[in-house]
Amino acid sequence: MITEVFEMYYRKSASVVACVISIALFLVLSGCSRQSTQTSMIQIKGSDTMVNLGQAWAEAYMKTHPGVNVAVTGGGSGTGIAAMIDGRTDIAESSRQMKPEEVSLAKKHGVNPVEHVVAIDALSVIVHPSNPVGKLTISQLSDIFTGRITNWKQVGGKDEKIVILSRDRNSGSHVFFLEHVVRKGNEKGPEEFAKTAIMAPSSESIASQVATDRGAIGYVGLGYVDPSKHKTIAVANNPSGPFVSPSIKTAQDGTYPIARPLYWYTKGEPVGEIKSFLEYVKSPEGQRIVSELGFAPIKNP
Repeated sequence: MITEVFEMYYRKSASVVACVISIALFLVLSGCSRQSTQTSMIQIKGSDTMVNLGQAWAEAYMKTHPGVNVAVTGGGSGTGIAAMIDGRTDIAESSRQMKPEEVSLAKKHGVNPVEHVVAIDALSVIVHPSNPVGKLTISQLSDIFTGRITNWKQVGGKDEKIVILSRDRNSGSHVFFLEHVVRKGNEKGPEEFAKTAIMAPSSESIASQVATDRGAIGYVGLGYVDPSKHKTIAVANNPSGPFVSPSIKTAQDGTYPIARPLYWYTKGEPVGEIKSFLEYVKSPEGQRIVSELGFAPIKNP
């Protein structure tokens, strides 16, 4: 009887030990499996002008780099730069250069921002296709967006009220247009957008309203222009011209007065997967995507 009890106890103990070993082995193997399939994560945040371009780059890159996950979100250039400084994103997309005060703040946080030009844009002034006005000087655009000119007949158009559309103040496009058009190249000038200007949350919302509002005028990145829904304004620095329309060619050769570089900012020189991704973006393949989305490739990628 004692022998039978001992054997039964032994069998139960062995079963428990075997179970424990099996569980431990499963956990070890699961850990190895997770480790072997672990992916690299790259966060990109910033310019709404560039968000579609960033997503297109990310999708193409991930197809050939299955171990990399690239997440792209907008919110505006200022938002992206702030997130890069705070360590909440690996790459800030920006349609303007960082301000000296932003660079100073970054360095206070121990961040050395490095600038990379990844594409070129022609910031396009758009109106409804029915609008007869086809060309304007920088001075006329300044007068329109500050509210000094309020009716299209004042610049050769119909007797119709002008509806001003602008990006919101956190947008790099807003800052660039304010400094280069509204203030006519004087960054510290006193001019401001008219109080009647509608501050839109995205380039898409401006493009959408211009397509349906005959009195509207706004500005968007070249990649957001739809020739069937928008008319682009040829722009000149002075009345004697030349008046130049926005295009990939005029953005690249610098003849369009409101052309601008598009930037990536990283925390120091990029390394590892971020460096590899940046090299892809600047490669002929990455710059082909730039052209496909309506922006101008950098000249010497």
